[in-house]
Amino acid sequence: MNRPLTTPDAIENVSRRGLLLGLGGGLILAVGLNGAALAEDAPEKFGADGDDNGWRDDPRLFIAIDETGAVTLTNHRQEMGQGIKTSLALVMTEELEADFARVKVIQADGDEPRYGNQDTDGSRSMRHVFLPLRRAGAAARTMLEQAAAARWKAPVAQVKAQNHAVVHTPTGRSLTYGELAKAAAALPVPPRETLKLKPASAFRYIGKDAVTGVDRADIVTGKAVYGGDMRPEGLVYAVVARPPVAGGTVASFDAAETLKVPGVLKVVPIDPPKEGPPFQPQGGLAVVAKSTWAAIKGRRALKVTWNDGANAAYDSDAFRKTLEASARQPGKVIHDGGDIEKALAGAAKHVTAEYYLPHLTHVSMETPTATVRARPGGGWEAWAPVQAPQVTREVVAFALGDKAENITVHVTLLGGGFGRKSKPDYVVEAAVVSKAMGGAPVKLTWTREDDIQHDYYHTVSLERLEAGLDAKGKVVAWRHRTCAPTIGSTFGPDPKHEADDELGMGAVSLPFDIPVIRVENPEAESHTRIGWFRSVSNIPHAYAIQSFVCELAAAAGRDPKDFLLELIGPARKINPRSLDDTFNYGESPALYPMDTGRLRAVIERAAKEIGWGRTLPKGRGLGVAGHYSFITYTACAMEVEVASDGTVQVIRSDLVVDCGPVVNPDRVRAQAEGSVIMGMSLALTGQISFKNGRAQQGNFDSFPVLRIDGAPKEIHTHLIGGDFDGPLGGVGEPCVPPVAPALVNAIYAATGKRVRDLPIGATLKS
Repeated sequence: MNRPLTTPDAIENVSRRGLLLGLGGGLILAVGLNGAALAEDAPEKFGADGDDNGWRDDPRLFIAIDETGAVTLTNHRQEMGQGIKTSLALVMTEELEADFARVKVIQADGDEPRYGNQDTDGSRSMRHVFLPLRRAGAAARTMLEQAAAARWKAPVAQVKAQNHAVVHTPTGRSLTYGELAKAAAALPVPPRETLKLKPASAFRYIGKDAVTGVDRADIVTGKAVYGGDMRPEGLVYAVVARPPVAGGTVASFDAAETLKVPGVLKVVPIDPPKEGPPFQPQGGLAVVAKSTWAAIKGRRALKVTWNDGANAAYDSDAFRKTLEASARQPGKVIHDGGDIEKALAGAAKHVTAEYYLPHLTHVSMETPTATVRARPGGGWEAWAPVQAPQVTREVVAFALGDKAENITVHVTLLGGGFGRKSKPDYVVEAAVVSKAMGGAPVKLTWTREDDIQHDYYHTVSLERLEAGLDAKGKVVAWRHRTCAPTIGSTFGPDPKHEADDELGMGAVSLPFDIPVIRVENPEAESHTRIGWFRSVSNIPHAYAIQSFVCELAAAAGRDPKDFLLELIGPARKINPRSLDDTFNYGESPALYPMDTGRLRAVIERAAKEIGWGRTLPKGRGLGVAGHYSFITYTACAMEVEVASDGTVQVIRSDLVVDCGPVVNPDRVRAQAEGSVIMGMSLALTGQISFKNGRAQQGNFDSFPVLRIDGAPKEIHTHLIGGDFDGPLGGVGEPCVPPVAPALVNAIYAATGKRVRDLPIGATLKS
């Protein structure tokens, strides 16, 4: 099972090894998604993304049909509310011509040799799997038809799979999939070039609101299994006292009072990070007890002296000044599109603005948690809500001094992730504590305060933009200095410059038709843990750029929507101005040039839906913003009312999404609606600040999230579909970036007040 597939995008009949997979007998197919093979297909024809840079290292999905006719699909990506378990199943069901009611989805454990890269991030799960999974379903359907034809001694052309059975069209007789599964398993897999995929006109599931989520009933009835639901026999519980400053260590501690707390069993030191893979624990002291509450009480009784280390002086206010000073000086040149100084000097009008975005924390509703125990007979077993189970396996193995193949990672449902659960430090903590407890099962829980104060935060950012306008108000020069600590600091010595993929998230991949463009990246040092966050660097870049466009429109005396469309220019396909190999999270611009016509279309649609140009009462305004990320074009338009006390109420939000073909409309709409809520929440109140190296926020009282009374009175989502022969875009992340700039642009229209600093609440009330 661990050998590579012999042909790219291959489909293997692995029925003889079915027991190894736990899927029983009958027909079992394994489909491989070799990236190099997909790159050979023109994306316009097949929807392949052509990415062969290690993201999709020979993944496999398994389809099984047993002799009862039940169909099982292994889901190699993680379910965290985005609906991937359902969406993958309906794609397979479609091409297999199966009955969705008879399809079961099982969650794959972390196993890179078997499943390839299982990271659920980058809005790539469906778009990387869609076409190969269709081919696998078509292959299984073809084999079932061939088996039926052989049994009836009829030409294959006379048989047709229909709704979980194969029908002999001249006579109407039929055989069920269960009756044919064993015979089909004995047949060779049809060559890829012979497979006939269903035309979109024949789809029953893809692109339709035809099914409910495979976990929905269990979720609403409380039967669904999340990370905190595991209860193996002999379970003990743990919480950890972690260094309050990133990079800090335990100087000394006294556990005498802790050990007096009823139920407390032991205090286990956790070593600080050492050389090896990323995402190791910060170190600290674990309190192990007979209940989580006893462990929390025991932690409160600990007397710890911390060595705060190099980041002890980290102060958000002071660091902002550092970023401002850095952004006001020349930085590393990322794109040099002409003599910017000459162009700015020759402009009739020169406009400059700086935009500040603070650190943000993920605050998924389910905090980090994991249960780990030693397996009888050797090895270790973990249950956890993780976005990257194979990474979890590797880091746990390193911490335990064991081999990855001796670690089993069972993935539960995730109660939200947003990138936080791609970093499995919490699972490693549980493993280290279990080892210290002689292999006993340990459930380790992070409280909300742990979650907020020890996160891998979204980076703080200072974006400085300058533009020159000619006498007619046309932009003739553009300089963007983006200054932010990089996620790369998590993986080694702080490089102090944003990585190529971070810069490609809006800063370099600029869609504007401007004669002279220069992009610079001044240095910014990291003083806390930085990690992936939903939409990543698209958030600060889109916020700054789309807000600045609105400012330029005002300087030119123009309507901001019309001005934005003029900047984008005529419909055309363009590559980013530099970084020709990768941008936008590893996607290839050679295969995915930006289509400015599609970007124009979503902006125009959003403006139309919001009723752009209509007369509004005093204190109300309209704003619009657009962005391109993860191969998807999005635009948000908002109607906002600002009360005399500065209170902001969004009256209506219209979000337009062009992600190409829409596989599961219900989930796309849900992701878009959730993005509006999250984007507003971050813009209005989201902020992590630091004093003396310590995060100042600790729970929802100090890091509030949007409540019902603060949500838009109306949220409208509009999907622009695409040809299923074309490429798919992402959905989970690209809807967030245009929300904040649409909001602040509407605030300006309502009040005449510019908002350049997030969060905006205090700005409006000052």
